[in-house]
Amino acid sequence: MSQPSPDVYERGRGMDAHNEVMREIRSRNDKTYDPTEPTRVWLDEDNTPDGVKQSLTIILNTGGCRWARAGGCTMCGYVAESVEGGSVGHENLLTQVQHCLDHEAENADEKSALIKIYTSGSFLDEREVPAETRDAIAETFSDRERMVVESLPDFVDREKLREFTSRGLETDVAIGLETATDRVRHDCVNKYFDFSDFETACAEAMAADAGVKAYLLMKPPFLTEREAIADMKSSVRRCAAVDGCHTVSMNPTNVQRYTMVEELYHDGGYRPPWLWSICEVLESTADVDAIVVSDPVGHGSDRGPHNCGECDDHVQTAIKDFDLRQDPSVFEQVSCECELTWETVVDREKSFGAPLTR
Repeated sequence: MSQPSPDVYERGRGMDAHNEVMREIRSRNDKTYDPTEPTRVWLDEDNTPDGVKQSLTIILNTGGCRWARAGGCTMCGYVAESVEGGSVGHENLLTQVQHCLDHEAENADEKSALIKIYTSGSFLDEREVPAETRDAIAETFSDRERMVVESLPDFVDREKLREFTSRGLETDVAIGLETATDRVRHDCVNKYFDFSDFETACAEAMAADAGVKAYLLMKPPFLTEREAIADMKSSVRRCAAVDGCHTVSMNPTNVQRYTMVEELYHDGGYRPPWLWSICEVLESTADVDAIVVSDPVGHGSDRGPHNCGECDDHVQTAIKDFDLRQDPSVFEQVSCECELTWETVVDREKSFGAPLTR
């Protein structure tokens, strides 16, 4: 990446400019959402420090991420699905939780050992989830084995986490770090905190006997495919070396609505990552002392991580297999002629603004 001059960080440029652009993009959204309905809920399997567990994933519909309201991350469109007005009350949030419990009861033979709660913001931010709601949720799921809650590092507090760990729940905080490289996080993702803040949050979680799951972003805008691969390899290793961080989840960018990434995509200035790039990162970091996983959302579509279209499902299956078994040999079992095209892109693509393929 080229090196910026100091004046790009002046007011009205850099992060200020990103926020201004994204506020304008998001103002185009005119949809409204029911504060008694969760954004999404689904059942799956996840690899945890205690083995593979059935999981219930809940995305609560809140007033939205505080940072996204200011402008937010270049790739994140989740705030567009949040309730207007900036907050959702305690009773409505518990109604959403009950909807999720009903979904589990109707679709699973037994209760899920792992509960994952996201808000597309910060579950530990009391402007999104009031303290009484957090406590009620901790009590509701106190009979489960493990809980994952999502938060920016600012809100990670040992006393909040003890509401879960004191009830006997193995508890993890999912932190959207996106990258261990501060400049990429600031300039490409438009996230305001530093890697040192992530390290502090890990220490705070450990003080409550909780762990951390780092979420990384594969190929934010303004990186070539080769730069994105190199950044992820470095970031996985740096995260795995931090005490308290036992899992690294690499999330490939998908083109979400009402985002800067979508604007770039429509102008031909962004291509989601190749699935081969995800395999490359997972295979090369399989030796780290952490669980490393990836969940390519929208795989095989133009707006999601994809290869040529012929091999996408097979490669996605290999990635899912690796997530559960952590065995890099699974990638030896998939191949396609488009690997040569991918290798050429990695070798020859020089500008993020002119991807060599779609």
